[in-house]
Amino acid sequence: MPPTVTAPILQTMHIHQTTFIKSAVKPADYPPIDLPEIAFAGRSNVGKSSLINVIVERKALVRTSSTPGRTQLINFFQVTGVPFSLNLVDLPGYGYAKVPLDVKRQWGPMMERYLSGRESLKGVVLILDIRRIPSDEDLQMLSWLRSYNRRPIIVLTKCDKVTKNERAKQTAAIAAKLQMDKSQLVHFSALSKDGRDAVWQAIQDAVEADAP
Repeated sequence: MPPTVTAPILQTMHIHQTTFIKSAVKPADYPPIDLPEIAFAGRSNVGKSSLINVIVERKALVRTSSTPGRTQLINFFQVTGVPFSLNLVDLPGYGYAKVPLDVKRQWGPMMERYLSGRESLKGVVLILDIRRIPSDEDLQMLSWLRSYNRRPIIVLTKCDKVTKNERAKQTAAIAAKLQMDKSQLVHFSALSKDGRDAVWQAIQDAVEADAP
């Protein structure tokens, strides 16, 4: 389980450049293991692309789409920064009903190969909509992370769309569903950018940890 997020690091995390490296499906096509990696996973339309764009301070590094489930590749990006550099990995969104059946069948093995075998993977940001109780697919992803000893960083997006009372209620319900302490959940809003520092703190904790 990840530790409680304690303090923002925005003053010390300076991003110099963020660039797209490549897209891949199978391990043979992954980029070389030169830097630690943090992956991002979540249901389609949960705000994954917006989250990545906000934390790297780019408006359209990761394209957002009005058609959920469109991206079905593993996309690698390199972030050059201080105090550390790393690769961010955008995993395909899951749970969208209109994705073709053959694509759905390929998704599970593709994700399992990456999550189980990528040596440079230090943690996975699992993104959940604060307005929704985690789905079976969300729980399956968390189960994969735990079984492969991958450090989960749980981020609740769209926090600007709920009241303070609703936020507290939903946070408690989601934590209970995930069997985690609510202090381990990071709140985030792409609109206000609240939570950006906390996301980076959790990423830094994962990168600097001796083990996932």
